[in-house]
This record gives sequence, structure tokens and C-alpha cells, in this order.
Amino acid sequence: MIDSKHIKHFASIVGQENIFSDKAHLIAYSYDATREHFEPDAVVFPRNEDDISKVLKYCNEHRIVIVPRGAGSGFTGGALPSSGGIVLAMEKHMNKILEIDMKNMVAVVQPGVINMDLQRAVEELGLFYPPDPASQEYSTLGGNVSENAGGMRAAKYGITKDYVMATRAVLPNGDIIKAGKRTIKDVAGYNISGILIASEGTLAVLSEITLKLIPKPKMTKTAMGIFPTVHEAMEAVYKTMASGITPVAMEFLDNLTIRAVEETFHKGLPVDAGALLVTDVDGNLEEDLNFQLAQIEKVFRENGCSEFKIAKDDKEAKDIWFARRNASPSLSVYGSKKLNEDVTVPRSALPELLERFYAIADKYNIKIPCFGHTGDGNVHTNVMVDGKDPEQVKIAYLAIEEVFQATIDLGGTLSGEHGIGLAKAPYMHMAFTDEEMALFKSIKMAFDPNNILNPAKMGLK
Repeated sequence: MIDSKHIKHFASIVGQENIFSDKAHLIAYSYDATREHFEPDAVVFPRNEDDISKVLKYCNEHRIVIVPRGAGSGFTGGALPSSGGIVLAMEKHMNKILEIDMKNMVAVVQPGVINMDLQRAVEELGLFYPPDPASQEYSTLGGNVSENAGGMRAAKYGITKDYVMATRAVLPNGDIIKAGKRTIKDVAGYNISGILIASEGTLAVLSEITLKLIPKPKMTKTAMGIFPTVHEAMEAVYKTMASGITPVAMEFLDNLTIRAVEETFHKGLPVDAGALLVTDVDGNLEEDLNFQLAQIEKVFRENGCSEFKIAKDDKEAKDIWFARRNASPSLSVYGSKKLNEDVTVPRSALPELLERFYAIADKYNIKIPCFGHTGDGNVHTNVMVDGKDPEQVKIAYLAIEEVFQATIDLGGTLSGEHGIGLAKAPYMHMAFTDEEMALFKSIKMAFDPNNILNPAKMGLK
């Protein structure tokens, strides 16, 4: 517990109305999408960058743990106060779009801005912010940067890091820094902004983000391919991407996921299919979109696609995307506990990766439905078991370790977009050498020598 004198001091900085230590607030800020719970000692809502600086400086001087938080929508526990201390919550005040610069096509935002709010604001002006995590309706841009969030459009447009031009941030000692510039090129000094991206709030607290925008494409078309096997679908993915066509999205559902969505929503999906691939293309000329879809269909059919359907209008497009957008919640039909991982491999390794995952499922006699962003090699792998059965839970974690090992063996990574947080911290040694982990720890110490900022995350203790 934090001494009451510290609570009073925080109140003197942010105002009594912006600090809470009552049970309701502590519970509300104790969890994220992992469903794990760790209560903080207090929740502080900074009003501005100066508040953040003063709070951090005081915490650093008194060795008080502080955890920055956006919407708390993460899947790996990155924003959980697992060591107690203060949650620094950004959504109440630090949530403004400060500027949309049409001439230079950049937006300047505070970290608590909701991703979709920025998308809508810039699209009204004919501009486009592509990163679209599944949580885009409620996740914050500060959280997106801290986790380097991806999304369905990553196949063509990349992920959050590709759009961060500059950041303002507060170091644990209260110092305020600006990293990066509002320029297309900048090679002066170390890339500090790049280090802060995906650092999960362990190095500094973001107070302002400058994001690149691009022109909004005038039109989009959606199509779906049905495949007899996952292997054929995965072959079609990397061969499509290597053919000279770059779709906006290339998403897949395996048979277990198709059956789960159909059982839950009764949409008339082809439950005997081995896999579905859903794709979008965009551009400014209809002839260009038609050409892209014709090329995709050609590659799909050369790799076993039995049916290729192009949406005739927005309603059909939404119907096609429904299964993919509702895949994750549907999987509860297979068990009450889901270990949801977001491993990523080079696209050409996708066929073998899925084969290895299904072999692991057979070995342990469990179900591992898979879906995800195969256009960028990112597979959402879901180990499903009965959460009330300790033996099943034990088996699930054994299976997850083998999932990670298979991914690493194929040149992949533990996480494509969810981050490491607490959930994947025990597996960092599988992906990184002792020397690499030592380097990570030295970077952490350079920013945060007293280890007050979001400790114990990313395997850094």
C-alpha cells in the first residue's frame, strides 16, 4: 500500500478530482483483455504533459511503481499493475487530436485518442490512417504505439511503426523529450522514437504522437476464396503476395474457426471447407481493382480454390467479413479457457507452420483453431481447453510452448502485434539469447535506472 502522504501529493499535482484510491476504481483498472487481475494502489488521471512529468519525478524520487494505461484492451497484460503502485490513465484528459496538417499530411495526437476517432477525422478530409487493430473502436493510439499494433490492412499498408514520425515522451525522472521530426527524412541522432515504439510503457510515458497520413483510396472491393485444405490456402497466400499484387488485407479462417462461427451465428458458412481466405483490394480506378481481383482469383484457383466470390456491394462485403470479424468470440464453443497467441512467420513458412500446429493439437488431444492476418504472416493461434480442469490447463501451456518453438524454428517471432507483457515474458528466452536479453535490460536501465516504470514486463525484471 502507498502511504497516504503520497496520495495527497499526487492530488496536489493533478487535483483531488483526478486521483482515486477507492475500491471501485482499483478494480476497474486491475484487468485487461487477459482477464488477469492486479489491483493498483491508486489511479491518477494526468491533465497534461506537465502533470505527467511531475507525477513521474515524484514516483522516481520515492521509488513508487507507475504503469501507463490507455484503454486496457491488450491481450498480454502490458498495462496490468502487477507490481502494484500507480496506474497513470490517459483516457480522461489526454485524448485530443491536436492538429491535422493537410499540407504535410500528418496528425498530432495525444496518447488517449481512440484509433477510430482519428481514422474518421482524417477521412472526412480525404486522408487515411491505415493501422486498424481489431480493437480500433476503443483502443488508444498511445496503446497502439506502445504495442506496435497491426491490423487487417497491414498486408498492404504496414503497422503502427510505419506511421510514427515523432513522439514527445516523459522519462521516469520527469524529463520531457521529443524524438523524431515532422519530416520524411531524419537521420540525425539515435532513433529514440523507434525504441519507444513497442516498448510497452517500460521506458517512458508518451505525451504526444505525430503520425503520417496518406491519401484515402477512392474505392475498395472484397472477395472470398474457399479452399479444401488449409495447406492449399496458405500456399495461395504467399504466392499471391509474390505475384505482384498487394491486397489491402488477406485474412484466413481454418475449418475449426469456420465451424465455430457457423455454430454461433448460423450464417450459412461452408462448414466442410478446409479454409476461407478473405481479401480486400483498393485503388482509385475500378479497372485497377478488377485487374487485382482477377489476378488473385487466378492464383487462388491454381492453388486449389473451389469457389471465388466477389462482393457486389457493401452489404455483401460486410457479410463476407462477418465471419472473420467474429472469429475470436465464436471459439468459446471449444472451451472456457483460450490461450490466444499472435505468432508471425515469413509468409512462405505458413503452410508448414499450420501443419505443425495441428500436429501439436493431435498430440495433446485438444483443439487449436487458427485464423488471422496471413497477408503478413501473422496467425492467431488459439489453444482451447476447459478452464475448470487443471490438467487441461496444464496441457494447454505445454502446447503453447511447442507452438512458440515451432514458430521460432521457422524463423518467426513470439508476437506480431499483441506484445509480450506478462503473458509471454516466460518465453522470451526461447526467442532471444542471453546476450540479447542483457542488451534489452541495459536499455531499460538507461531509461529507468530505478525500475519504477511498468516493471516485470517483456521479461525484464
